[in-house]
Amino acid sequence: MEFGEVPVDRAGGMILAHSHRTEGGRIRKGRRLDGADIAALRGAGIDAVVVADPAPGDVDEDAAAARIGAALCPDPVGAGLRVTEARTGRVNLHATGPGILRLDAEAIHRLNMLDPMITVATLAPHARVAEGMMVATVKIISYAVPGAAVAAAAEAAADVIAVAPVVLRGATLIVTEMGQGPGKGERAMAARLDRLGMSLDAVEVVAHAIDPIAAALAAVRSDLALLLTASATSDARDVGPRGLVAAGGSLTRFGMPVDPGNLLFYGRLGRRPVIGLPGCARSPALNGADWVLERICCGIEPDAADIARMGVGGLLKESPARPHPRSR
Repeated sequence: MEFGEVPVDRAGGMILAHSHRTEGGRIRKGRRLDGADIAALRGAGIDAVVVADPAPGDVDEDAAAARIGAALCPDPVGAGLRVTEARTGRVNLHATGPGILRLDAEAIHRLNMLDPMITVATLAPHARVAEGMMVATVKIISYAVPGAAVAAAAEAAADVIAVAPVVLRGATLIVTEMGQGPGKGERAMAARLDRLGMSLDAVEVVAHAIDPIAAALAAVRSDLALLLTASATSDARDVGPRGLVAAGGSLTRFGMPVDPGNLLFYGRLGRRPVIGLPGCARSPALNGADWVLERICCGIEPDAADIARMGVGGLLKESPARPHPRSR
């Protein structure tokens, strides 16, 4: 594609790069100039204009964006996405329901290295999304790009983005108490579940001891069990994890490199996931428990290695209400 200033009389069929006012109104950038446009520009006393002149084999911005958008998401319904029509070289992808974003980040990196005029921007992998939220945008920066680059981008982008929908329906929250009544947390957890389109089926308050925790976990009938202890879980041998094991469950991981959220644990009791919540889950602020909860509710259960990899980017904003701030 050629780009630059040319005399108005030679600009017919080229794409106007900068908008111009004329007596009849305004000729906007991006328009392919015809004879009437040339006459209007000449009548406005404009002798030269900056234009883009696509070369043979170039693909215009809208067609390029549409092709790459279709490649990113060839089955929008199955991927939980809505793909917009191309306009001004842009195609947007929106979630059609709650879930978390699944994408092949390396494929997006390869695409973005093909040609600087072809770009795809996305939310972070595993970002929580809601209905209508934009999760990715394709933007063709120039007015036209080489067809070979568009073909390579479409190949690199093939079927690499989707929303993993929420597959669990509800959760039971077990709260322990140590003689002073249960602490706060029910409202914050209900709000988290509601954002995912789930329900808080029940809240059970039990003594802060192994056997009551085990009995409460064994009695859960919801898809997910959540345990919020009165005192922070300090070790894999503390009452929360031991209660899970005593109920016949298994502990997958204690502790995570996300702050706030370090003291999370999770495991399974039969087919039911069990999350031992850190104390920061009593606050609605983002913490490590959100990342684990969202994945599990969308059917993507992290293993111990997945939890370990959350440390990069895991230093989250600290709540001013935190009882033990990082710095004083």
